[in-house]
Amino acid sequence: MFLVAFIAVLFYLNIPLSSTKVLFIPKGSTKSIITHLDKTGYELNELDRFVVNFIGYPQSGWIDLKSQYMTKGDFLYKITKSKAALKSITLIPGETSYIFLKQIAKNLNLSEEKLNKIYNEHAYKADGNILAETYSLPYGMKEDHLLFYLFSNTNKQYEEFSQKIFGYYDKKKWYYYITLASIIQKEAANKDEMPLVSSVIYNRLKRGMPLQMDGTLNYGKYSHVKVTAKRIKEDTSSYNTYKNKGLPANPISAVSLNAIKAAIFPVKSNYLYFVKDNRTGLHKFSSSYKAHINNINANKGVKKSYTKVKEKETKIDIEAKKIMKTDVSKQKPSSIKDLWNNVK
Repeated sequence: MFLVAFIAVLFYLNIPLSSTKVLFIPKGSTKSIITHLDKTGYELNELDRFVVNFIGYPQSGWIDLKSQYMTKGDFLYKITKSKAALKSITLIPGETSYIFLKQIAKNLNLSEEKLNKIYNEHAYKADGNILAETYSLPYGMKEDHLLFYLFSNTNKQYEEFSQKIFGYYDKKKWYYYITLASIIQKEAANKDEMPLVSSVIYNRLKRGMPLQMDGTLNYGKYSHVKVTAKRIKEDTSSYNTYKNKGLPANPISAVSLNAIKAAIFPVKSNYLYFVKDNRTGLHKFSSSYKAHINNINANKGVKKSYTKVKEKETKIDIEAKKIMKTDVSKQKPSSIKDLWNNVK
């Protein structure tokens, strides 16, 4: 009889079963979970509860079953042992929190209104509070828990990076660099240009010149909106660096650690201007307005090809590359001192 019962159970556990790859399991006792799954079409009973109890305890929340088709035995094992179902979401460097929160709401089926409300209540600044990188977020995470996780994760990395460079973390001072880094992130054509753009910003600030950079007007909902003469004329916010001197009151976007490094370690230069070269898609930097106008005129009649290849590298270009090759987070203080020597 025991052998017959054992064979019967084996046969039962090998019955085919289909499910969604990602399954939500509510919190509760094993009995209440089995009852819930039975009511939602999985046809489970007391025998299934006995098997689950033998294996362990059902997970709660969203879990990843990896496949849609399996045996009942596989299903019972997976609802007990599977890991949380995760969704990878990338915050692109230079993207605004306004767009990112929309992306999160859509991909994780959350309330955009709640996300914005919580963000506005608890964010330190209007932007730059979440580091630009890829996050693996579990399904079923509530809006407040998700944002607090992103804030906490970012603040931890900011603090570690600041401690490595300055030996301490001053949030107010750090967000000055985040604001600067966000402009660099928007304006630089590639990583190697970042210390060059940074030097232009520092040089203009030092001379009391307005930054006059289009990227600062790509804040919030204007992230992907072309900056026109009309926008420049009508925008009265601190982000309008054509009308206002100094940096905007808030970062304009999320930033990468590379942009932060460039913000803290600008290359030594006398550059005050830059314009995109139609042939390479990279920027031509200059120290005088006359040279800047010549660089603008050189684009006339030239088709945009954007080869991303610089025809000739200067000593300043080489120094900028050297800065970006240094991984500050893994360097000793002596190496960081070498980077400081590049700062004017």
